[in-house]
Amino acid sequence: MIAKPPHDRKLGILEVSLTEQRPKPQWGKALDCVRDELESIIINTGYLAEAPFSWVTIAIRYGLKNDDKPSYQKINKKYGDLPLAIEIDTHELIDAAPHELKLIYKKAVLKALVHAGHRFQRPTEGLEAMLESVLGQVH
Repeated sequence: MIAKPPHDRKLGILEVSLTEQRPKPQWGKALDCVRDELESIIINTGYLAEAPFSWVTIAIRYGLKNDDKPSYQKINKKYGDLPLAIEIDTHELIDAAPHELKLIYKKAVLKALVHAGHRFQRPTEGLEAMLESVLGQVH
């Protein structure tokens, strides 16, 4: 049986700074909106149904490049999550408007979820369609 988290979340997102730039309050607000939106999608599309993990955590790494794929850790046996990490170029966030922040975060989180979905044979069609839409809106 797969371990369950001590909460009802199916998508957890945390922030890690790889540079001296610290996250601004508006970054966290945008990230919370993205988490809530994408969490409902992974629930509604069956992404987690019969998966070897009960939820996904993604560490957003504030760095100097944009990753195209996430790094993976082993599925957490105690809490049941699949830990992923993906780097975002901090320079793109510093002067971004709220709607731009959401697009930047959505792109990174979707890339991580789609990549992991392929690795674990999860349904990714809805996530991939959303990623295509986001890529069309980001410069």
